[in-house]
Amino acid sequence: MSWLKQTFTSSIGRKYAMALSALFLVVFLLQHFIINFTSVLSEETFNEISHFMGTNVLVQFGLQPVLIFGVIYHFVMGFVLEIQNRNARAIKYAMNKGSENSTWFSRNMIFSGLVILGFIGLHFYDFWIPEISHKYIEVLPEDSTRYFGEMVEKFHEPWRVGVYALCFVFLSLHLMHGFQSAFQSVGARHSKYTPTIKKLGTLYAIIIPAGFIFIALYHHLTAL
Repeated sequence: MSWLKQTFTSSIGRKYAMALSALFLVVFLLQHFIINFTSVLSEETFNEISHFMGTNVLVQFGLQPVLIFGVIYHFVMGFVLEIQNRNARAIKYAMNKGSENSTWFSRNMIFSGLVILGFIGLHFYDFWIPEISHKYIEVLPEDSTRYFGEMVEKFHEPWRVGVYALCFVFLSLHLMHGFQSAFQSVGARHSKYTPTIKKLGTLYAIIIPAGFIFIALYHHLTAL
């Protein structure tokens, strides 16, 4: 138990745990994208999957709390590590220029993180809170065909589509550095595999956010 406490309270341990939470969220984001993309292909399929996810006990009371904890932990720990890095940087800059060793964006992940955190708040307001209200506050009759219409309705307004698109651009920039950094923090660093991980990270950081933007634009334009 003392070993576990030391792991998560030491600087290296916090970075390791931060990386694990990042990889967990990367997997979730891919799964979330796949489900949302089915709304472009088939309204019926999207409703079926969403109904299963929204009513399955394991998903709702097992996986969902883990996801919420993962999101909160990732951002809180991100802020903690950023403060530590900034304090360390103040000393190192006297001997070394940070811009010569890393990009401005990789040194300021906190800014994209704040934008993404704000976006998560909007996303909760648009989807999670109404869902909780529907099932546990108003206790409305369950309708397995309601999910597609509820999602499309959110993309009627151009300003909301614009906000979503902008936030996914910031997510892409965040992932550009965060993806390969997470693998590096858990020890997956090798001259043979690191270039491949970086390429996969770049593809992921471009394709997944672009896919979400496409979904929002698709439903906005087809609803006009």
